Amino acid sequence: MPRTAHTRPTGHNRPTRHRRLLAAALTALAAAAATLSGSTPAAAADVNVAKNSGYESGLSNWTCSAGSGSTVDSPVHSGTGALKASPTTADNATCSQTVAVKPGSTYRLSAYVQGSYVYLGASGTGTTDVSTWTPSATDWQQLSTSFTTGPTTTSVTVHTHGWYGQPAYLADDFSVLGPDGGGGTDPGPQAPATPGGLTANAVTPSSVTLSWNQVSGATGYTVYRDGTKYGTVSGTSATVTGLAPTTAYRFQVTATIAAGESARSAEITATTAPSGSGGTPTVRKHAVTGYWQNFNNGATVQKLGDVPGQYDIIAVAFADATTTPGAVTFALDSAGLGGYTVDQFKADIKAKQAAGTAVVLSVGGERGTVSVNDAASAANFATSLYALMQQYDFDGVDIDLENGLNPTYMSQALRSLSQKAGGRLVLTMAPQTLDMQSTSGGYFRTALNVKDILTVVNMQYYNSGSMLGCDGKVYSQGTVDFLTALACIQLEGGLDPSQVGLGLPASTRGAGSGYVAPSVVNAALDCLARGTGCGSFKPSRTYPGIRGAMTWSTNWDAASGNAWSNAVGPHVHGLP
Repeated sequence: MPRTAHTRPTGHNRPTRHRRLLAAALTALAAAAATLSGSTPAAAADVNVAKNSGYESGLSNWTCSAGSGSTVDSPVHSGTGALKASPTTADNATCSQTVAVKPGSTYRLSAYVQGSYVYLGASGTGTTDVSTWTPSATDWQQLSTSFTTGPTTTSVTVHTHGWYGQPAYLADDFSVLGPDGGGGTDPGPQAPATPGGLTANAVTPSSVTLSWNQVSGATGYTVYRDGTKYGTVSGTSATVTGLAPTTAYRFQVTATIAAGESARSAEITATTAPSGSGGTPTVRKHAVTGYWQNFNNGATVQKLGDVPGQYDIIAVAFADATTTPGAVTFALDSAGLGGYTVDQFKADIKAKQAAGTAVVLSVGGERGTVSVNDAASAANFATSLYALMQQYDFDGVDIDLENGLNPTYMSQALRSLSQKAGGRLVLTMAPQTLDMQSTSGGYFRTALNVKDILTVVNMQYYNSGSMLGCDGKVYSQGTVDFLTALACIQLEGGLDPSQVGLGLPASTRGAGSGYVAPSVVNAALDCLARGTGCGSFKPSRTYPGIRGAMTWSTNWDAASGNAWSNAVGPHVHGLP
């Protein structure tokens, strides 16, 4: 955000899935019967002699004709991979593997497939080669057949293929079940990896909400409270209830699959809120954010209590860097604000909070020099911000760093701050347009890294010039298309609609370029939430949960008679 009226830089394991089937148990029973009758014991149980049969290791061990094969992570029959092979008019997309077999033995061949005219077969058996097929499998369908090897056969080629000119087909969970021919089989299932990133995101006097990182292949997770099993969930979050106020609890989580349970995660401690407190600050479903200037740059000078009630989040601008790397400080500009005292400021914060408005401290701005680029500065950032939250009773923090950020250490700092605050954190961001053009950018990566504790990203749709939309077309700043096509990047790039807001200047004096009339802001919100009011760009779907809008600043809004908030505020609050 600018600190002056017009000067501002451009832009504000899972393990392998091979498994032994019931044939193993049946073979064991047959061995026991043979022993009782005095016969020679049966051979060892059958195995799956195919390697990488679930395509979890790409096309390892497989060969596909004419480069027709690849692996995909969706759709899959199970696990994390499946084969996708694409026939052409000159090639039927055969994907094959040569397996080691035992002479004079019978093997059961099977695979799960999707597509039209999909074949499964074996050649070089030394007896009769086999093949089976399906004319149409709209969902996963198991194909199966069997073959017997010749008296000297030690290897057989097994395959799938499609048909010439047909669409791509899928295959997964390939099995060649029979005696081990000397090539062995893939390792059996192992316990899953240990979950990481366990965080307490929200607390009340009687509950703590936890979240953690997904573990590949996990079918569920178990939460432990103070070393004792609390319960199991299928997703990567859980709310632990029935807790006592103002009490510290220890939490861990494990991942589970059919093969077993992982080791417990690193332990975290979370303290419940005092009795009678509201717990984590809440923000309206559709919210208006406004930046309040702790300085006089020609806009209307305001006390925090003068900010209109249409604003649901007020970002106090700005916290400043100290000489300690990563650390920030804040001082009220009493002289520049006409003698506004710290006690009055604190009282106004409490009054706003009592009225349902969240007040956060913004870090950065156009001239902000805060740098968080290693573990030490991340710790300093979190510690200093938490101290300011306690000193002034801020509800959280806004990240408005306009000179780039390190996603690894900023994410680390924000998670640390959330833990210090016991999950009681409103977290907002105000990246420039360029920062949110790609999910590979540092700002976008940070937002996705902390998505579970993120309130809203209010991208600055100003001071940027023309930019690319999500459809790859260039749109001019200051139009409905510019707002909707750029918001689409965030909405389709991984952020929840509730985490996306449109940031605009409150007046022509609030930024160097990019001001649009409030009616344009409202039309863009309608286009995204309802599918109406769009320009030439219309999103492929609607986002009724879009959070709302932001403006720089409440002071410039006041200088224009609060025209922006009077028009945009009621519209935001009336969204579906």
